[in-house]
Amino acid sequence: MIRVQAGTTGLRLATLLVSSLVVLTACNGPAAQSIPTPSGGGAGLVGDVPHGLGPTIRPSASAALVKATPTPAAAHHTPPPTHAPSKPATSLTKIGGCQVFPPNNPWNQSIATAPVHPNSAAYVASINSTKQFLHPDFGSNPTYGIPYVVVPKSQPFVPITFNAYGSESNPGPYPVPPNAPVESGSDRHVLVVDSGNCHLYEMFAAQQVGAGWTCASGAVFNLNSNALRPDGWTSADAAGLPIFPGLALYSEVAAGVINHALRFTVDATQNGFIHPATHQAGVANSALPPMGLRLRLKAAFNLAGFHGEALVILRALKTYGMIVADNGSSWYISGATDPRWNDNDLNQLKSVPGSAFEAVSTGPILH
Repeated sequence: MIRVQAGTTGLRLATLLVSSLVVLTACNGPAAQSIPTPSGGGAGLVGDVPHGLGPTIRPSASAALVKATPTPAAAHHTPPPTHAPSKPATSLTKIGGCQVFPPNNPWNQSIATAPVHPNSAAYVASINSTKQFLHPDFGSNPTYGIPYVVVPKSQPFVPITFNAYGSESNPGPYPVPPNAPVESGSDRHVLVVDSGNCHLYEMFAAQQVGAGWTCASGAVFNLNSNALRPDGWTSADAAGLPIFPGLALYSEVAAGVINHALRFTVDATQNGFIHPATHQAGVANSALPPMGLRLRLKAAFNLAGFHGEALVILRALKTYGMIVADNGSSWYISGATDPRWNDNDLNQLKSVPGSAFEAVSTGPILH
């Protein structure tokens, strides 16, 4: 659930009533009807748009974006890691024949030896103030989790209309099928992986309309690049991050290993972000975690007794951790929709306390 904090006033805006669509293709077009404001908005094409520094853009709900050609590449911003990560994953996640970002991408880097963040205790305490245990936000029920679709290079591109955050979104058209799966619930994410070009298209609050789609915001990511979105830009997620790379996939768990960080949500965040996040949706409270904060399961946490799918996920949380990506229920980790999930296995995660995690230092907090 994406939510926006009201800047320096600390006033939390209402939860966005329209769900989002995450597509592995970009969205664009003229503005449609006004909708509630999400914490995240449009985003820049990773690898194809320069990383610009500047304040957060807050377009009105009526902001329009006409169909345009994506900005040409220039001065990509790809910051080096600020900690000494363990060696990159030797077997990266692949989808549709495309690897999900390079080996040295933050999502694929181990944080097993990263230093504990000085404010770790305060961050964990703030997250624990609303919920105290890990929770899998996915399972065998088809209404749980975030779905995605893989399309071929021949997939037709369709017009995309933004009705909220067009100025922070990648312009369309996007290769989104008319029957692309939409996340259940209020966020209505749609994720599309273009296997022919290895681009990821994600949309928030998406709805199929006419020959194309309408959404609040859309982002396109080049899966072969480490370039970030411009600072201050959101994506289909509040933190300005891609969603798909942070999902637990059934295929990974069935193979016995997850070689990347996972996405999770927290109830409240501060008004700052840590790269690779590029957007904040919080208040002026340094005790709250910033977007992009990375947490790991403590090395000393005993995994004896855990088994199956939960054990694979917990091992990944010790090595790659999880990244604060959105406002929502605290300690909820994300996975892809798949009827093959074993709910009994996944329910073991609900016994893992938030106190078993620690925040690590991966870069400065930006504002």
